[in-house]
Amino acid sequence: MSKTRLHAVSRTQGNNRALKEGEVSMPDFEMDWEEIPVLVQGFRRMVREMEFDVCEMALTTYICAKAHGVKFTAIPVFLVRDFHHAAIAHHVPSGLKSPADLAGKRVGVNRGYTVTTGVWARAIIQDEYDVDLSSITWAPSGDEHVAQYQAPENVVPLEDGDLEAHLASGDLVAAVGAKFKNENIGELIPNEFEAGLAAFRGRGLYPINHTVAISDAVLEKNPDVAVQVFEAFAESKRRYVAALKAGQISEPTRADKVHMAVMETLDDPLPYGVEPNRDTLEGLMAHAVTQKIIPGPMPLDSLFAESTLNSVG
Repeated sequence: MSKTRLHAVSRTQGNNRALKEGEVSMPDFEMDWEEIPVLVQGFRRMVREMEFDVCEMALTTYICAKAHGVKFTAIPVFLVRDFHHAAIAHHVPSGLKSPADLAGKRVGVNRGYTVTTGVWARAIIQDEYDVDLSSITWAPSGDEHVAQYQAPENVVPLEDGDLEAHLASGDLVAAVGAKFKNENIGELIPNEFEAGLAAFRGRGLYPINHTVAISDAVLEKNPDVAVQVFEAFAESKRRYVAALKAGQISEPTRADKVHMAVMETLDDPLPYGVEPNRDTLEGLMAHAVTQKIIPGPMPLDSLFAESTLNSVG
């Protein structure tokens, strides 16, 4: 009997490589991978047009989309995690000393206000530097993936969208969500990787950026698909983690380096499943509410396919 084919999108990286290259398979389904050079374009196509059966998805984009009734559901596979202290840039001549100086200022945002990296960067500004985020005017350089989303009054988009030019000139004193190569722009938090590790070790901050979403129509038609896709991604990740532990990654990427640093504390740097990540997920949900990305908290169990709520991989 032939397998059901699934139109899928996920950027190739260590933890999904075995699956994408066919080393890991599913009993009843086969992935037909579409390669999208700019992954965020895939997010938008999924959110707005439901173009794919299975799609890697930015986590706050997913939460925002679910709040607006988009017909897809995630499985608790978390493909991308990172530290985000480096995502806070500033106009060096403005003389800011730390993110605490951002209160009352106008700060840029790379792309949309709901972008996950920006959400985590603002959370750092709030939690580590005691800044009231509502005192800042946020200036996104682009629109939102979720077209129905209405931003709060202190979010005023840049008309021309040229975030780097506004930051380099000092029109914006800082920006979140991107890095720039300009002599007038620098990271506001020094030694960002060490700062991220310190936050992880000290208060458990290990941000999740991406999950995997499946079309509700596919889930309804194929009751086994969520568990099989979860297990396939989990097996691919286990092979990657084994390679990390064996020292088989010859040219580590930033993501590999983050995972290796986390493995000094955790045996598995990429745990999949709701329960192993509940604190992080609930923390992100709380920040999404505080930052007015969603009107109120959503039950975590409503965000993930019911058949995967007890899955751990």
